[in-house]
Amino acid sequence: MVNENPKNNNLSSEFQVFAAKASGVVGSKWAFATAIALIVGWAITGPYFHYSDTWQLVVNTATTVVTFLIVFLIQNTQNRDAKAIHLKLDEIIRSIHRAHNEMIHIEKLSDEELEELATEYEHIRKERDAEAQ
Repeated sequence: MVNENPKNNNLSSEFQVFAAKASGVVGSKWAFATAIALIVGWAITGPYFHYSDTWQLVVNTATTVVTFLIVFLIQNTQNRDAKAIHLKLDEIIRSIHRAHNEMIHIEKLSDEELEELATEYEHIRKERDAEAQ
C-alpha cells in the first residue's frame, strides 16, 4: 500500500464516520418529518411576510445549500457501498472454482465491453432456456 500521511488518514477516517452518521440521520423518517415541518412553517409565514421575494429567497437558498451538501454525503456513501459490494462479489467469484475469474473487476471495463459481455450472457441464457424446453 501507499504510505499516507497519518493526518490525512485520520481526516479521511473522521469524514467516513461523519458521512456514515449523517447519511443515517438524513435518511431517517425523522429528517423527512423535520423537512416537512420546516416547509409547512415557511408556508404558514407567507401571509405575515406578504409572500415577499425575501420570503421566497429564504426557502430557495436553504434548500439549495442543503441539497448541495447532501449530494456529497450520498455519493460518498454510495461509493463506499459499491466498493464493498464489488469486493464481496470478487471474493465469491474467486472462491467458486467453476466461476469465470475474468468477471473480477468488470466494473472497470468500458461501456462497449460491458455491452458485449451482457450480449454474450444473454446468448448463454437463451441457449439454456432452449435446452430446458
